[in-house]
Amino acid sequence: MTNLVASRAPASSAQPAPPPNKALLIGIPLFVVALVVVSTLRGDGIFILGFLGFVVALLVSVSLHEGGHFWTARRFGMKATHFFVGFGPTIWSRRRGETEWGFKAIPAGGFVKIVGMTQLEEVDPGDEDRAFWKQPARQRVVVLAAGSTVHFILAVLLVVASALFIGKAVELNPGIGSVSECVPAGVEDGCDDPGAVPAPAQAAGLQAGDVVLAVDGQPVEDSLAFLRAVRASPAEPLSLTVDRDGERRDVTVTPVAVERPVLSDREEDRERLETVGAIGVGIEFRSGTERLGPIEAVGHSVDTMGQIVTGIWTTFSEKLGTITEVYGPERDPEGFIGIYGAGRISGEVLASDETLAYKVLGFLGLIAGLNFFVGVFNLLPLLPLDGGHIAVLLYEQARDKLKRLRGYTGELVRVDLTKLLPVTYAVVVFFAGFTLWLLGADIVNPITLNP
Repeated sequence: MTNLVASRAPASSAQPAPPPNKALLIGIPLFVVALVVVSTLRGDGIFILGFLGFVVALLVSVSLHEGGHFWTARRFGMKATHFFVGFGPTIWSRRRGETEWGFKAIPAGGFVKIVGMTQLEEVDPGDEDRAFWKQPARQRVVVLAAGSTVHFILAVLLVVASALFIGKAVELNPGIGSVSECVPAGVEDGCDDPGAVPAPAQAAGLQAGDVVLAVDGQPVEDSLAFLRAVRASPAEPLSLTVDRDGERRDVTVTPVAVERPVLSDREEDRERLETVGAIGVGIEFRSGTERLGPIEAVGHSVDTMGQIVTGIWTTFSEKLGTITEVYGPERDPEGFIGIYGAGRISGEVLASDETLAYKVLGFLGLIAGLNFFVGVFNLLPLLPLDGGHIAVLLYEQARDKLKRLRGYTGELVRVDLTKLLPVTYAVVVFFAGFTLWLLGADIVNPITLNP
């Protein structure tokens, strides 16, 4: 996000960069090392690796975002005096040419300082022709939109690269997660309740860890297919082909007839009971990846981007009301989540028991979705976001063109941004409060992949 009001910083009179803050230079790495060591001792090393990987990916995205502003500004001859990742005290910086490059202590964003971003800024006489506000409107729009454009490009590249080199996520053959001692008569009942019968799965010799390959000779593609096959066969023998430690085995099991809720997406249907078969096992959902050819990968990438766009639209159009529930037990797992929460999800993805390819695919998908969301968010017509600057610029152009059409020949006056500063500060305070609100919820009531 480019700055709203940049300070005067001509290269010829610039002060040398402040010395690095030694406490920060030493303290931050020590904190990260201590965090990783403690987490590893607790068995959470992979989780922290995923969390830190998310943070690094976010900082890289921010840097590329600012790089979009910087490159386009320089391409049009504007002067950029600062390029920093982070905010607050400077940790490290170097000056190359007319630009100071560096890192700041708080990794919560970044900025590029372009001379003359607004008319409120005092510009050195030698830089007046290179001031941002003096350039053609089209060039200014390109510079302002360049950051979000970079995010969109990153999202597409990550999705396409994931599809080409890894493939797509698929559900594998279902596994037997657990084998019960009995089949209760009711959903809420236990083995000590009346009506419970010995579990057919245990009697047939099924074991936890078995992978179901086929039922009555028909391949089983997913957990739902296996569940439906068992439910559809009360008191009828089923021949299961399972994989146990790499060895195929055939097991015959006869489901017992029980009353269970109807399988349906409609809540009113789930309130009805039907007679189904049950064998007393917990079905394990298993995931993996499937390689795709180039044409299939492109088609899958289009579908994935469509899902990302739909998800963002749903978040803005249907999930706004859930923001008041983030601290409660009914927090929507598909609702709003902060940066800390997203980092936590990233850590859980890499710490899961899935295959490495599946975990990398999930991690890259998370980063792609985040980039697309940030790109959209940054184009909202609110100052100090880039979209707010674009909105002011487009308003000026439309207003001035209308004046000329009406015969006005006088000097055109730009929008007085000082009058918009109160609104800008209000937006900043709101977003800061919103960020803290989500941060607290992500800490005390986190959304987790393994509730």
